[in-house]
Amino acid sequence: MAALRERLTVPVLAFGGILMAVTQTVVVPLLPDLPRLTGSSAAAVSWMVTATLLSGAVLTPVLGRAGDMYGKRRVLLIALALMTLGSLVCALTSDIAVLIAARALQGAAAAVIPLSISILRDELPPERTGSAVAMMSSTLGIGAALGLPLAALIVQYANWHVMFWVTTALSATGLALARWAVRESPVREPGRFDTLGALGLAVGLVCLLLGVSQGGQWGWTSPRILGLFAACAVVLTLWSIQQRRAERPLVDLKLATRPRVALPHVTALLTGFSFYANTLVTAQLVQAPVATGYGLGLSIVATGLCLLPSGVTMLLLSPVSARISTSRGPRVTLAIGAAIIACGYVVRIADSRDLWVIILGATVVSIGTTFAYSALPTLIIRAVPAGQTASANGVNVLMRTVGQAVCSAAVAAVLVHHTSLVGGVSIPTLHGYLLAFAIAGTVALVACAAALAIPAEPASRDAVPTRDRTEATHDEALEGA
Repeated sequence: MAALRERLTVPVLAFGGILMAVTQTVVVPLLPDLPRLTGSSAAAVSWMVTATLLSGAVLTPVLGRAGDMYGKRRVLLIALALMTLGSLVCALTSDIAVLIAARALQGAAAAVIPLSISILRDELPPERTGSAVAMMSSTLGIGAALGLPLAALIVQYANWHVMFWVTTALSATGLALARWAVRESPVREPGRFDTLGALGLAVGLVCLLLGVSQGGQWGWTSPRILGLFAACAVVLTLWSIQQRRAERPLVDLKLATRPRVALPHVTALLTGFSFYANTLVTAQLVQAPVATGYGLGLSIVATGLCLLPSGVTMLLLSPVSARISTSRGPRVTLAIGAAIIACGYVVRIADSRDLWVIILGATVVSIGTTFAYSALPTLIIRAVPAGQTASANGVNVLMRTVGQAVCSAAVAAVLVHHTSLVGGVSIPTLHGYLLAFAIAGTVALVACAAALAIPAEPASRDAVPTRDRTEATHDEALEGA
């Protein structure tokens, strides 16, 4: 039985990562109908996405740090339980305020991926870690690509609450499997949790992401948005001072600002931006009316199926990216991935009228995302002590989230300024979509340059600075004692 659990550790953790991405994505096809179904405004309904984004961004580094200190399996189970509870509440209510609160609970599941990556580092032998981490990191894209068609099918052919009952059942299954198959890691970094640091980071991130996500609706120069950005700057400045003085900080800024850690974080932000434009723009473009001259007028279900090859490709190619990282190094894999993303957008710009070319371009972008996302946690693992793996990867996932939020705001701004009237309705023009692709492709090239600027690893495979290796070994010895 123990051998079976060990063999199933990677699939169970990957299943949890896919579920996290699915629960974040499934609400998207439902958004146009939710104002009618819940008797609320479109602005209120938009918080079904914003609440998950904000809670996920805040809780990912916090739960990652808690996992490093109190046990990664324990915190992983808490994140999966919150995801399950959120789905259950969504299935039981039509009240928009309760739905938003439940979606905020589901945001806690964003910590599943960094926690799982840290568990894999602790539990697997070195020869298996690379491929397992690559698979785990790719689950974000896989789940998003699978979640859209699943949700679209349910929404089109069943009551909308059924979608949340399905995610509740899947989440409960993932929680039960994780409790059974995943062992608690002995690697911890003892100390007192930095509550003040967690609160400061939470306030700063909420101000930042709320300003980015609501800027288009409230106006980028409105007092509320400018106030949020100003508050973000002040709070995060004070937070960084507090973190540098704290004995056991939430985020080790001295470590995070080293080039071998900081540049992967920057690349994660840029890759998150360039990847997200693919899903965001493709869904709108293929559903545009045929009368636009470029739109295909596809249904929600057909739109989801267009993105399905991307998810399948990410699933199949994650082992390939791990092999490249093993032979050439994750820095090269990351640069290759960013370059492939840029090539995918070249395809999108060349032809965004034929369905097969649209699917091809979207799939090429997903291939590049697979390579990039699989390399990022490996770079982090090799640059930080074992006792900080979950928190460091949590920050890396946070940077991807910030990149996606900025991308969403940038794409919305571009499309709003490039519209035409079709049947009396304002519709984005093809030029607007192509401009969004060009911006995303350019950001991918910048990500490629940032990846190539990451310093080469030391000769040691662990590649942790000597002082950090000594401290990590000392902490692990104390924990073992």
